[in-house]
Amino acid sequence: MKSSDLVNTDPNILGGTPVFKGTRVPVKSLFEYLESNYTLDEFLECFPSVDKKMAVAVLERSEAAFLSPA
Repeated sequence: MKSSDLVNTDPNILGGTPVFKGTRVPVKSLFEYLESNYTLDEFLECFPSVDKKMAVAVLERSEAAFLSPA
């Protein structure tokens, strides 16, 4: 899955905040939930418009970005 299939940034949607594609759910919300000790499933319950595959792909891409050699 390409990044453009996961995240959308549009100045007309939440002022350009990166959101999960096809939703108005900020990607930042996923990280905030996880940082607050909620599970991925709890996040998905609160934001049913976010597909689990998309959320997992965003997490995997984030992990790869932080763990790849500079």
